Amino acid sequence: MEFAIFKILFFLINAASVLACDFHTSKYVSHPHLGPRQLVRRGKRETLDWDYINSADWHTIRPEYATCNTGTHQSPINLQTSQGLSLNHKPDFSGYATQPQVSGTFFNWNFGPAYSLKHEGEDFSTLPAMKFDDETVFLAGWHIHFPSEHLIDGVRSRAEMHLVHVDAAGKPKSVVGVRIESVPNPDARSAFLDQLPENLIHFNDTSEVEGVTINPMSIIDEVDGLKAFWTYQGSLTTPPCSEGLRWFIPKQPLMASEAQVVKLLGSARFSHRVEQTAWLHQVNV
Repeated sequence: MEFAIFKILFFLINAASVLACDFHTSKYVSHPHLGPRQLVRRGKRETLDWDYINSADWHTIRPEYATCNTGTHQSPINLQTSQGLSLNHKPDFSGYATQPQVSGTFFNWNFGPAYSLKHEGEDFSTLPAMKFDDETVFLAGWHIHFPSEHLIDGVRSRAEMHLVHVDAAGKPKSVVGVRIESVPNPDARSAFLDQLPENLIHFNDTSEVEGVTINPMSIIDEVDGLKAFWTYQGSLTTPPCSEGLRWFIPKQPLMASEAQVVKLLGSARFSHRVEQTAWLHQVNV
């Protein structure tokens, strides 16, 4: 009996010490381009209350996710070649070209490779700029979904990279969704993907690599400068599914070698939201 009581006391003391240690040493880091959707805590990733396997029912999880079901222009959608391509809202990436090298943090967003650009304080206006219409937005970071979220004529690509752009205060305003495909020619490698760390971070690894430099313009160059594209009014593709974002989907996918794509897949897990019904999206309008 005394031994049993001792074991219980020992457990409680150790549990308290672990909790106390965790409380005092935890450091929360929010990656801006993922906003409230993903927080990483040192040594332990925060548990999300949603997953892709139940994406059709995200609105039932909490009231804040209601827009995931009641929204009128939710993403992603199926785009069709019969719709033609956009003649409007042409994006200007000259603000990318002025920053051929940027520095940031490479990590895994719990579903695949991701990257957040380094910026000072709450001002995002120093980051590479994209312009469309009368709006200027700034590249806060990118992350990759597996397989692609958007469909073209009902077909998904191997993966899709979301380049998330925010206003000067950090509010998401526009996303460029770059589909990733593989080619059998081993020499046809993606120069952009070759910039990533040699050892990709696994989806269950909370490690982060600081000071990774990339050329953001290389992404745009590899999709033919985004000369041909679809565009529409859409939303975030994860809770809370906020609307009011302009999406750009290049016609030209980013072409990578089979080895590069296999490497990406090895660090990822399933992460596409169920296709949304096209409604008030104003595709190419």
